[in-house]
Amino acid sequence: DGDLRAEQERVLTMEFDTPIHLTHFPRNIKSFYMKLDRSRPEVVLGFDVLAPEGYGEIIGGGEREDDYNTLYQRLVEQGLNPDEYKWYLDLRRYGSVPHSGFGLGIERVVMWITGLDHIRETIPFPRFRERAYP
Repeated sequence: DGDLRAEQERVLTMEFDTPIHLTHFPRNIKSFYMKLDRSRPEVVLGFDVLAPEGYGEIIGGGEREDDYNTLYQRLVEQGLNPDEYKWYLDLRRYGSVPHSGFGLGIERVVMWITGLDHIRETIPFPRFRERAYP
């Protein structure tokens, strides 16, 4: 898919002792709803925060596309069926405002801050293939 893989993130973050910020990802590796950089339309206005010492991505986010026509074009560009995203397109049909969003992996942050070796150690009731019920 072109995005950084966990091993690549680990290698990159081993070089730093503070979080690093990655921005302006190629448009073809990020979701259709990420806003294009108007001055450089080959990239999106997205970001990742990678924790140092090999812990990898802890936050990801970016500005969301607020223009209906651009959003529709991005869906088609990524080979998605606009009919399946009608509900999402309808959110922009009558206008929108500039807005952004992000996700923070709390377990990943706890793992980094506490220096734990595995994310399972941060989850009170981890699920396994053999046991899905807590």
